[in-house]
Amino acid sequence: MSSEYAGSDDPAYEAKVLMISVAARMAGMHPQTLRQYDRLGLVQAGRASGGGRRYSVRDVVLLREVQRLSQDEGVNLAGVKRIIGLERLLEQAQQRVARLEAELDAAYRRIAELESLGGFPRGDLVPTNRTSTALVVWRPRRER
Repeated sequence: MSSEYAGSDDPAYEAKVLMISVAARMAGMHPQTLRQYDRLGLVQAGRASGGGRRYSVRDVVLLREVQRLSQDEGVNLAGVKRIIGLERLLEQAQQRVARLEAELDAAYRRIAELESLGGFPRGDLVPTNRTSTALVVWRPRRER
């Protein structure tokens, strides 16, 4: 699901401030259709102090995707719900991979920094492979 809103990093993107009539109009659907999608769990409304449903810009983008999948692609609502759930899982996994890659890069930079400062003799710590976090101490073989 691609974000068509340029400010998706903006906290306002997630803010549940749009009344159901406004969110439905922005998504190009009837408010009753939006309520049905809410009941099915395709979107989750926030609640105002008076109990009214509130939606975010992110929800509107999601509703447009639901409409596209159901109307243009012919996917039934159960399929749409599954697709959206899998896309959420994929997005979370991609974010986790990016965080782990950043941590790994930082660890390699720290190793290089320590090596350059003489914190330990060059080559003492050797990663066993790129997918492991284990390090082994390398000692040259003694001549006999």
